[in-house]
Amino acid sequence: MHVPDGFINAPVSIAAGVVAAGAVAVSLRGARRELDERTAPLAGLVAAFIFSVQMLNFPVAAGTSGHLLGGALAAVLVGPCTGVLCVSVVLLMQGLLFADGGLTALGVNVMNMAVVTVIVAYAVFRGLLRVLPDTRRSVTAAAFTGALLSVPGAAGMFTLLYALGGTTDVPVGKVFTAMVGVHVLIGIGEATITALTVGAVLAVRPDLVHGAHGLVTPLKLRVDGRLIDAPVAAPAAAAAPLAARSTKKVWATGLVTALLLAGFVSFYASASPDGLEKVAADQGIDRNVRAHAAADSPLADYGVKDVSDARLSGGLAGVIGVGATIAVGSGVFWAVRRRRADDRGTAPAAPAL
Repeated sequence: MHVPDGFINAPVSIAAGVVAAGAVAVSLRGARRELDERTAPLAGLVAAFIFSVQMLNFPVAAGTSGHLLGGALAAVLVGPCTGVLCVSVVLLMQGLLFADGGLTALGVNVMNMAVVTVIVAYAVFRGLLRVLPDTRRSVTAAAFTGALLSVPGAAGMFTLLYALGGTTDVPVGKVFTAMVGVHVLIGIGEATITALTVGAVLAVRPDLVHGAHGLVTPLKLRVDGRLIDAPVAAPAAAAAPLAARSTKKVWATGLVTALLLAGFVSFYASASPDGLEKVAADQGIDRNVRAHAAADSPLADYGVKDVSDARLSGGLAGVIGVGATIAVGSGVFWAVRRRRADDRGTAPAAPAL
């Protein structure tokens, strides 16, 4: 759903940029509360993972594909404020390096794909957890539902921005129906990827899932042939072993997975236009689209310039993208974590990899 330059006029694009910048600023402050010495390094990895999975377009209808937006996944794994920052870093890398998503439309894309997806997904996620049992399955089910609804939510925001500043004369009702219709289907893929990823992390390290904080699965003891709940440990005693556990294996596994997805699996992604591209072509929204300012980038269109082999070119571009995203993302989250330590008047702890 990367909006190119020319879909939305300058005044609305600027206004969206201002709102998006405000949302990022608020998220920077909020992320200080969400990140600690264990999760800060993982936030950069989450951004890189989202970048890699966004390269995997999956078919959703005849001649149409979709890809992960990532707001729900990031919000559940590392928190809503950090999630906004994760997706924003991905969008910045895609726009600057790969000519994907217009630079003048960066604010529009941050609004659609980072802010709205996180707000919708996390609101649904937390609301469901209030009524569902305190189990890992509930966390996964809530993540699935939040992700499912976040994608048509982003489509609705695009329609609103188009209604305010669209550069073509297409009835808003047609745009809304087409956008929401196809993105409901894409939302199913988003929800599936989100649930599988959250479930996988929950299975090995539930303490690293922000949305599962406070989730307690009582230890069962067999007494006289009956299973009973073991006494619950004091919070400080229960938290101490988790804080001491290394995240090296999780970090390494996530990085290798992201590199494999971007460097190898992406070659087999659907070549069909994504939901927005298909709607824009069908409805004539793209009549005033402008060439991307970074169209001459050596990595434009997710290929390496002067590398003729398509498989190698795309794979190298994906690997470079993962590396750049994790470097920039980790730098941002390290700075946020350092600022939190400075606010408390303490030295920042070394990342607990």
